[in-house]
Amino acid sequence: MTNIINFFRTSQTYLNETQKLDFILPLLLRLYLAPVFWVAGMNKLSGIDGVIQWFGNSEWGLGLPFPELLAWMATLTELGGAVLLLVGLGVRWVSIPLMVTMLVAVFSVHWHNGWQAVADPMSAFSGTDANEAITRLDAAKEILKEHGNYTWLTEKGGFVISNNGIEWAATYFVMCLALFFVGAGKYVSFDYYLNKEFMRKD
Repeated sequence: MTNIINFFRTSQTYLNETQKLDFILPLLLRLYLAPVFWVAGMNKLSGIDGVIQWFGNSEWGLGLPFPELLAWMATLTELGGAVLLLVGLGVRWVSIPLMVTMLVAVFSVHWHNGWQAVADPMSAFSGTDANEAITRLDAAKEILKEHGNYTWLTEKGGFVISNNGIEWAATYFVMCLALFFVGAGKYVSFDYYLNKEFMRKD
């Protein structure tokens, strides 16, 4: 019994040593999220007039108040957030408007579609329409196999039905929430060195 306890103590000691590398987690979160928000922001920027209309139109869009202001705020939040995440500057601060942006996306855009981003009846939180979506996907595949070059069409990836649920926006929200609490991380962020400089006691 003593040997088992000693083994676990030794193992835990070595495991605790990995905490010296805890800067890797926020770094990876930042490097993952930066291109996500950059692409989202650039897509909005390249079609900003359409985004403004979509934000404001209540018939086929979101029907939000002040659509021009909100469209520009969302666009600049994503673009500025991407840059700040990349260099690790003001990460805890910028995570707040990024989380707000994701919450708006969740509740204004994706909520009525359920959880899944891609329809899959085998996935957790599968929506009630997932089976019907797959039935239609299979029918579309059969049509393409019969009347098209299916091998060429699918050689770069398979077809899916986008459910457009909250999955991705919720995931990005959780990642930003983690960065809000842990910060940009040590060594490879501006925040780390600025914090050391400005928070030191003279």
